[in-house]
Amino acid sequence: MAAGGNGRDAVRPLAGYRVLDLTMVMSGPFCTRMLADLGAEVIKVEPPGGDQIRGRPPVRGDGHSTYFGQLNCGKRSIVLDLKSPDARAIATRLAHTVDIVVENFRPGVIGKLGLDYESLAPHNPGLIYCSISGFGQSGPAASKPAYAPVIHAASGYDLANMGYQKAERPGRTGIFLADVLGGIYAFGAIQAALLHRERTGVGQAIDVSMLDAMLALQVYELQRAQFPSDWHRPVYSPLRAADGYVVVAPTSPQIFERLCKAIDRTDLPHDPRFCSIAQRDLHWDQLLGEIEKWAGTRTASECEQELLTAGVPCSRYRDIAEVLTDEDVLSRGSLAEIRDEAGDFLVANQPYVMSATPARARPFVSAASADSEQILRELLGCTTDDISAWHASGALGNRPMENP
Repeated sequence: MAAGGNGRDAVRPLAGYRVLDLTMVMSGPFCTRMLADLGAEVIKVEPPGGDQIRGRPPVRGDGHSTYFGQLNCGKRSIVLDLKSPDARAIATRLAHTVDIVVENFRPGVIGKLGLDYESLAPHNPGLIYCSISGFGQSGPAASKPAYAPVIHAASGYDLANMGYQKAERPGRTGIFLADVLGGIYAFGAIQAALLHRERTGVGQAIDVSMLDAMLALQVYELQRAQFPSDWHRPVYSPLRAADGYVVVAPTSPQIFERLCKAIDRTDLPHDPRFCSIAQRDLHWDQLLGEIEKWAGTRTASECEQELLTAGVPCSRYRDIAEVLTDEDVLSRGSLAEIRDEAGDFLVANQPYVMSATPARARPFVSAASADSEQILRELLGCTTDDISAWHASGALGNRPMENP
C-alpha cells in the first residue's frame, strides 16, 4: 500500500509495503527494523514521551540514545496517546492503510484499544498482523508479564547453560536472546504471510511466542530432555593463552589430526583416551587440557594464526570494540553509519547480503513525533484544523505521560 521510494530504496525487496509499528523496547522494534532495512515504510507509533528506550544509554548530546537508534533507524515516528479516543481513531485509520501491523503489547491490551486483528481485518482483509509476546496469545501463561530474562529462565535455557558452565547458580542475563529471536521469527513469519497473500490475496494473524523461540534454540537440549543418557555432549571451553583466551573446535577426525600436528603432539591420536571420537568425547576436558598446555606458551593471536594456518577452526576471544575495526567486518559491509540529531554512529547491518537488492540500514533516526503531521496529511488527508484540534485534545501526545 505504500508508495515506492526513490533511488536505492525503490529496489529494496519490501519497497511499496507499509508497516504500522505498535511496538516498544526490543523484540518488536528488532523485527520492524529488519522490515525497514528491506525497504518497507515503517510508521512507528510512540506514546507521549516516546519509546522508553529513547533514554537508554549510550546517550549523547541532548538525550539521544544510540541503543534506540540501532533498533529504530529508518522508521517514521508519530506520537499518539492511545488512552485518548481520538488517538485510537487515528491509529485505526492508519491501520486501514497498511500492509502489516506489528505489536508487542501484553496479550489482551491491544484488544481493549480496538487495534487487534479481529477489529482491523474486516476493513483491511489483506492485513498481515503480527503479535509478539512472551508466552503467546493463548494459554494459561499468556497474560503473564514477560521480558527476556524471564523467558530465559522459564524456557529452560538458563539451567541448561548453567549445566554447561558447571556453575552453582544460573548466570546473569545481559544479552537478550529471547527478544532477538522473537523479532527474527516474527520477521520470517511476516515474509511467509506476504508470500501467501501474494498467492491468495488473503491476510492473516501471526502469534509469535518468545518462549517458543527459546525452545527452538535448544535443539539438543529439547531432545535430551525426552531421551536422557549418560553421554554428555562436548562443551567448547576457553583455553588460556599467554595473554588471553582462544577456543578450538576439533570436530572431526581430520581436524583432530591437523590439530595434533599443529601443536606438535602427534602422540595424542595413539593415546587410548583420544584414539576415537567416542573416547575423545568421553575424555573431552582432558583433551582440552592438553591443548591448553600448548596454548599457554603462545599469545592468543599466535595460537589463532598457527591453528588457522593448519586448517583448525580457532578464534581468540575479542571484545566488541575490536570487532568494530575488524578488516573482514568492514570489507563485508557488516556495519552502517547512520545519523541522529547528536551525530553519526555505527549500527549492525542485516547479517545477509542479497545479490540483486540492498538490505541495509537506512541512515536516519527520526525524533519522537518528527513525522506526525506529515503522516497525518499524506496518509489520512488531514487538514491543519484537524491536526490543531488533536493537538489541543492531547491525542498527539502533547500532554505529560501518565504513570502506567
